[in-house]
Amino acid sequence: MTAMTVLAFALVAAIGIATPGPTVLLAMTNGSRFGVRRASAGMMGAVVSDFVLIGAVALGLGAVLAASEFWFGVVKWIGAGYLAFLGVMLLRSRGTLDETPRPAGRRESGSARALFLKSFLVAATNPKGYLFFSAFLPQFIDPAAPQAQQYAVLALVFAGMDFMIMFGYALLGARAVGMLRRSGALWLDRACGGALLVLAGSLACYRRAGS
Repeated sequence: MTAMTVLAFALVAAIGIATPGPTVLLAMTNGSRFGVRRASAGMMGAVVSDFVLIGAVALGLGAVLAASEFWFGVVKWIGAGYLAFLGVMLLRSRGTLDETPRPAGRRESGSARALFLKSFLVAATNPKGYLFFSAFLPQFIDPAAPQAQQYAVLALVFAGMDFMIMFGYALLGARAVGMLRRSGALWLDRACGGALLVLAGSLACYRRAGS
């Protein structure tokens, strides 16, 4: 794997990651609600999911989902349901600038563990991610060379790009909410919640190629 191959992969990956999707929307929402420092836990969840997805593709799971309508459907509906749940929670929120004390159970949603799991599950239960990596990664893999090391390099590059771009979205969310009044912050939550519901709907309607 040459340096030019890695650079080309990084550029294409950056374009794909920067396109608004569930994880970057969560990064921006977490940044606006909890600040960039606390939002970093969610970013780490998404980064760990990158390694899981790429590792699964390297082991052939992507090919299984592409071939099996049943397992593709299982993963798809779990992912769509979870995205819809997150979207509804944001639509029901009272705004990111709401400082009203809440019960301990409600505050738990902003814990590092909760933010980590939320972002991890959003990415890990999206079958489109497995299919995307199954089609995308082999284009940068030299079949004549050991593949494990090549997948490891691509995973590290992708995860690094993912973290940096999500950090930018989280910073954007934190800066934007600082310039908004409470009503504006409320609408930011509503917009992100609506976007997650749209993504949930698109995932629910998504079909495997050839199905």
